[in-house]
Parts: sequence; C-alpha cells; structure tokens
Amino acid sequence: MTPKELLFATLEHKPTPRPAWVPFAGAHAARLLGYTATEFLQNEDKMVQCLLEVHRMFKPDGECCIFDLQVEAEILGCDLAWADNGPPSVASHPLACDEDDEPIVPCVCTIPSPSDGRIPLICGAMRRVKEAIGDTTGLYGLITGPFTLASHLRGSDLFMDMFDREEYVHSLLDYCTQVACKMAAYYVDAGMDVIAVVDPLISQISTSAFETFMADPFSRLFARIRELGVYSSFFVCGDATRNIEAMCKTGCHAISVDENVDLKAAKAICDRYGVSIGGNIPLTTTMLHGTQQDNMKWVVDLLDSLEDHTGLVVAPGCDMPFETPFENTIGCSQAVLQTDQIREMVRDYTATEDTLDVELPDYEHLNKPLVEAFTLDPATCAACTYMVAATDEAKAAFGDRIDYRVYRYTIREDIARTKKMGVPNLPSLYINGKLAFQSIIPSREELEKAIEQYL
Repeated sequence: MTPKELLFATLEHKPTPRPAWVPFAGAHAARLLGYTATEFLQNEDKMVQCLLEVHRMFKPDGECCIFDLQVEAEILGCDLAWADNGPPSVASHPLACDEDDEPIVPCVCTIPSPSDGRIPLICGAMRRVKEAIGDTTGLYGLITGPFTLASHLRGSDLFMDMFDREEYVHSLLDYCTQVACKMAAYYVDAGMDVIAVVDPLISQISTSAFETFMADPFSRLFARIRELGVYSSFFVCGDATRNIEAMCKTGCHAISVDENVDLKAAKAICDRYGVSIGGNIPLTTTMLHGTQQDNMKWVVDLLDSLEDHTGLVVAPGCDMPFETPFENTIGCSQAVLQTDQIREMVRDYTATEDTLDVELPDYEHLNKPLVEAFTLDPATCAACTYMVAATDEAKAAFGDRIDYRVYRYTIREDIARTKKMGVPNLPSLYINGKLAFQSIIPSREELEKAIEQYL
C-alpha cells in the first residue's frame, strides 16, 4: 500500500495498517529553503521547490499544496497585509458599509476565473508537484470556506447581520459557496486529490446558527466536490466541539480539528457517520515551543489513547507556525511511521514544565474596565482576527474609558498568562478578569452591552 493509497483508505473510513500522516506545512514550507512566506506565496518556482522539500523531509501520506485563506478574498477586492513569517491577512472589507446603508451581494460575474489573481501561479505549482510526487502522495488543495470568505468581504458586521439581516447572510453565503465550488474545480483540474474546505469561523457560532446558515451551503459544496471525483475535508479551528455532529451531516469525507477539540470524543461522533477525522497536534506549546521528544510523545500518547485508528489522520491542528523547528515535525512523522520504536524511545520521557511566571492585573482594583483578548495569533488565525476586530471596534467606540490588551499564544509570556488565567479555549474574551465570550465572536452590540456593565 502506497502512502497515497493509505490516505485514500483512511478518508474512506476503512481499516489501514497505521494512521495517515498529513503535515500541514503551509507557509512554514518556505522556511525549509530559507524563503519568506511572501516569496513562497508569490513565486511558482519557489513554491514548487519548498513543497518538494516538505515531501523529502516529512515523508507525508498527504501534503497540502496551498494554505492561504486570502487567495479568493484578494481577487474579490480585499486589501492584504503581507508578512515574512506567515500567510497574509485581510486588511479591508469591500462589502463593509455604514450602519444605515444596505450591504450588497457581489454579482456572480465577479466569481474568480482560472486566470485571476494568484490562481494561475498556484495551479501551475500544483501541476508540477503532481507530476513529481502525485503517484505516491495524496495532494490537498485548500480553499476558503463560505463563512470565512463572507467575513473577509463583509467584516465583523457579518455577525450582527446574522441577527438582523438573515436573508442578506443567506444570499452572501450562496455567492461565497459558488466561489468555493469554482475554486474546488480549478484545483481538481490541477491534480488535487483532496479539497479541504477551511473555515475557522465555524467554531465561533452556535449549532443553531450552523443549522440555519451553514448546513445547506456546505452540503452543496461537499456534494459538488464529490461530483468532481475527489475527497473532501471540512477544516475548522478553535473549539468546534458543539458543531462536530452538524459538520458530519454535510457530506464531507473528513473533518480536521485543532487542539481545542477532544479528538477522542470527536472521533466517536465522526465514526458514527463514517467520517474520518484529522488532528490535532498542539501548534504552539508542542510544535513551536516543545522539543522533538515532546512531539514524539504527544503523537504516541494520542495513538495509545484511541482504541481504533480507523479513519484517523494525524496532523497539526492547523497550518503549523512558521518558526516550528524542523526536528519537531520530523519527530511527529517518526511517531506515526515508526510508532513502536518511538514509543520505546519516549517511554520514560517527561516533558519539562515551563516555569515562567507572569503577574496578572489586580482585577479587583482597576481604574477602568480592562478588555483582554486571548488569541492563538490574529495574524494567522481567522477566528482570532475577527475576535480582535470586534474588540478593536469596541475600543474605538469607548476610547479612553476602557483599557484593551491582546495576547498571542505564540509568545512564551502570553502562553504562561493564558494558562495562569485558565482560559478554556482560544480565542476568548475577558472583561475585568472574567470570561465574557468563550470561542464565540460577539456582535458589536453584544460586546458593547457587556462592557457597559463594568462602566
């Protein structure tokens, strides 16, 4: 059985000799050859070189050829803020408007064509990688999910629209679903075996909101991917626990989750529907800041915690951080491919606890309300981006009447602070040291009302 065949069997929820291994190297691939993320994402030759290096170093069963949730948004009018150490982020929202104005839905004539934006570059790289390693390795093309794309276009107002402009939200999501269907077709034509629909914001809504707004668009999208003759994965970040079952009902082949989700419990739900599940190696505490032994042990412990590995894809919880040490990802690879040997190597290994301490604010004696956003990283995590956007708007509205801080789980001090606070999930929002919004992006009205209680 080739790695590709093993991956396909896993996605079909069939028994396999071992779990599948898919390192989501994303922008991190650039670092393998000393390029910046921007160089990698804007140059076909460099993209191909780095993707082949990912294959050589990490020995995957499946490999993603693109992990950039801004490709479609850029074509549709969003300004991007580019970075050297991660994918770009959306810096403007073309469908944003004044509160009294009626927002629009773009014309279907604006749906990206194969020649728009960076699509030719990406598809060119996909075809070359397919020719080089596609016979033995399953290739993933990652597209932006309808909800996240709608958020890129509309901005954080979309969350308020879900309360007072339901028909508009349905229409905008329909448009974004049509965009996703086209992008899937372009990537399949370029040789992709799996289309991963990446929609981090799904973790930020209730199951009721999912069923009202998302069930139909995603079901249509996954039905279209099946028509194209390839596999699909529903990729979310954050605490999507409440929506796992609803996601399974959309017709996807697999679901991918991050460390916020209890993989054992989520797998039990997925198994009932014959849906595979992937994840969820912690991105920062283990992959970025841990040792190679930490990564080996984490993967071995995950495998040993599951009685049945059918339908299991071992993978980072999301696009791995740019600065992730190469040896850590290699350690994960070895733990999947050589589990028995690695289990013996780390049998007596105990991770060293980070003893860094931080001082928390004196929440009982603040001069004014303190709003704190605990995030993974707003520059690379879409859910975190919109959580911070919501709090930025609140800061603009209240001005000097409140204090406001943002913490990033990629920074050692902020990791220590997050742990000391006992933050249950990322992103989360605290006001005066009390959890106000746990893995739910508030509307402007909800957040302002919550802050007013402390003024």
